[in-house]
Amino acid sequence: MEKFLNIKINLSQFYVLPRAETKFWVKKVIKEIETKNKKLKTKYRRLLVLDLFSGTGFIGIAILKDCPEFCRRVDFGDIDKKALQQIKINLKLNKISLKRVKIIQTDIFSGIKGKYDLILANPPYVAKERLGEVQLSVKKYEPKTAWYGKKGGLFYIEKFLSKAKNFLKENGIIYLEIDTQQKKYIEDLLRRYEYPKFTFGKDQFGKYRWVKIIKTP
Repeated sequence: MEKFLNIKINLSQFYVLPRAETKFWVKKVIKEIETKNKKLKTKYRRLLVLDLFSGTGFIGIAILKDCPEFCRRVDFGDIDKKALQQIKINLKLNKISLKRVKIIQTDIFSGIKGKYDLILANPPYVAKERLGEVQLSVKKYEPKTAWYGKKGGLFYIEKFLSKAKNFLKENGIIYLEIDTQQKKYIEDLLRRYEYPKFTFGKDQFGKYRWVKIIKTP
């Protein structure tokens, strides 16, 4: 059993430990949701969220748990059946109503319909060239499909960015976790796929760890 922000995470079916860097940016997302809606002076109940490459579901569950008055539904998407089983276990563990979720087996965006206010993505991004740097515990216990991003670590990131804006509402936001060494390449991909508004964020260690992308009209 692991703790992630304000929730509990069971890892019995899909063993992927929440990273400190991931906790850091997700906490920032939660803060932004709360701040934005307090400024509106009304409870915005219609926020529709997609947690893609969701693994154990910890990102989406954290949003549901900490922003209940602002989040209408979170859709969880992953290709691994064991991950989907793990998400169901963790939803029950954290007493999240199944009326507030949808669980989808998907290869990136296959089987996903509609558009979202917020897309949270933590794809496999460890580069083939950096496999020697991966901790032995990760190689031994965590499924390779959860972290290995092939050449340059960009295989799944590029597939994601090639399609993501088609599933995002106007002024909708994407948060995408990355490897700090990928920043330049991801900037190129963002321009290639015509995302005009984006900013990179640093983690608690001062390294670029995610990118915030806003879909402009």
